[in-house]
Amino acid sequence: MPPTQAESVIKNIIREIGQECAAHGEIVSETVVAFMVKAVVLDPSNGFNTDRTLMKGDVQKLVKLCVTRLLDSKNPSLDTIKMQVYFDMNYTSREEFLEEHHRVLESRLSSVSREITDSRACVREELESLYRKIVSYVLLRSGLGSPTDIKIVREATAALQSVFPQAELGTFLTLSKKDRERQLKELTMIVTGIRLFNRDCGKGGEGIDDLPAILQEAIPATTQHVDSQLEVVQDQAYRYTAILEKVAKNPLLSQELQPYMLKEALYNVRQYEFFLQIILSDIITCAQEVEMMIKQLGAQLEQLKFTVKSKTAVPTSQVFPIFIALSNLWTSFQDETVLINILSNLTTHLEPFLGTHELFFPEKVMQALLDGVTVKTDVCRMKEHIEERVNLADFRKLEWLFPETTANFDKLLIQYRGFCAYTFATTDGLLLPGNPAIGILKHKEKYYTFNTRDAAYSFAENPENYIDKIREKAKKNAELIQLLELHQQFETLIPNSQMKEVDKHYIKPIAKCESSTQTDTHLLPPTIVRSYEWNEWELRRKAIKLANLRRKVTHSVQTDLSHMRRENCSQVYPSKDASTQSMREASSQVPRPQIYVAGFRGGHTKTTSEVKVNLTRAIDET
Repeated sequence: MPPTQAESVIKNIIREIGQECAAHGEIVSETVVAFMVKAVVLDPSNGFNTDRTLMKGDVQKLVKLCVTRLLDSKNPSLDTIKMQVYFDMNYTSREEFLEEHHRVLESRLSSVSREITDSRACVREELESLYRKIVSYVLLRSGLGSPTDIKIVREATAALQSVFPQAELGTFLTLSKKDRERQLKELTMIVTGIRLFNRDCGKGGEGIDDLPAILQEAIPATTQHVDSQLEVVQDQAYRYTAILEKVAKNPLLSQELQPYMLKEALYNVRQYEFFLQIILSDIITCAQEVEMMIKQLGAQLEQLKFTVKSKTAVPTSQVFPIFIALSNLWTSFQDETVLINILSNLTTHLEPFLGTHELFFPEKVMQALLDGVTVKTDVCRMKEHIEERVNLADFRKLEWLFPETTANFDKLLIQYRGFCAYTFATTDGLLLPGNPAIGILKHKEKYYTFNTRDAAYSFAENPENYIDKIREKAKKNAELIQLLELHQQFETLIPNSQMKEVDKHYIKPIAKCESSTQTDTHLLPPTIVRSYEWNEWELRRKAIKLANLRRKVTHSVQTDLSHMRRENCSQVYPSKDASTQSMREASSQVPRPQIYVAGFRGGHTKTTSEVKVNLTRAIDET
């Protein structure tokens, strides 16, 4: 059968089952009907073969079986399936919820934003109308009051005019559409920060709820409610487990307790317990985020007060970032408020899926069944076998993990949600918590825990046999597929919320061991060239230094203060008398030049004539 034709047939079957249930006064969602169809087909006792095409008789049989199971209001198994479907349809992770919440807010504001960004206002009346729309957009986006309250509108308008006066609308209209959208968001954050600051100073804040105080009151109340529900459901689970243990040890009681559907009731409360633990974990995360944000809010307000203290004008570059930070913090407070409300409502809507317990197991019946039985908590069961441990020497071919040898021991994804695989397979579905301290068995990249060492040894002898038994049990009780996280074995029944997480859950163990290494200090002779220099500027400096040395002369000097500081020695030749002898004695005397000049003073004539007489004696005359 082609895929499109098969899908059409399945849709028709689901529609027909829904109509049959509605005719009997039971309104069932299509998701629950689809889950029930797959569960009925998987159950081998119903005789459906998934490898062949469904005939007309098979379809009628399938519809009849599904309608019968869906109309059985006293079946804990049906309540568990409905609980799983409801949780899968209404729960999402914190990150996905906040992303979806912001997307919804953006879609709601898109029409208002479009009116502003597409505006072509020109005349005064149109500009005033556009400014009022911007004020309304700011209030709607910030969530700080209703845009129909005149006091809130006045306060928001005054805050907006302080940073974006109406005279600047002309400049705003010249921007592109994207720039207008960006400026609108920025103005919203700044105005929100101004109003929050004014509220803290006691000068405004009309219509602004005290979200930090509300959250500080709501989170403990929600946590207390979930804790009380968790305590009640765990007490029920412990009592059902104690009775089923008694039945496992005494098979004669099995027929007597068959009408009570104890195992189905146990699966129901265990599933509810796990959902509550998921919700409680998210609430604790909210509490941690709120505590951190309250500190940040106080610090931002103190910084803002210090910045604007006794100043008539403050630069926008100093205060605008703080206003924007205040706005972002307040948006986070709003997100946490919505998230806490969603988690609280989810907890409330899960409670009706436990309605059959009081009907099947009133207090008198439970007391009779618990006669002579010791009720143990999960913690007590682990403490009973805390000293037991698998001996690695008994298993040469199997890998066992222990806390001291595995770094991420607590983060490993244990199969069957941590329940003992051997006990579940051998007792036809009894859920007993496994004890990781005994040892975690790694088999085909999956990890298994056991409640006793004997159970671990028995399972390790033939793991595939027990795994097949658990798979067959899950086909008979479809709620076990999600309860024990058997998604990979039944891929067609993976919940939407967990479809993306199937591959993310796998975490490889990080083994720990003591090790040491030793190396020789100098294994090989050193090859380091000490004179090597990588920096060319350093090489240039050395070259200049060498070039300058060629033109340098070494000088030394000794002074009266320094000559005694070191020993000096010198060698000289002593002086001696010497004489020479020549052949004759001779001498010479040069006459002194004498010249007489006359006539410089003039005479009786107009012209001057001079007379120069050389009076120097001749050399021969001397």
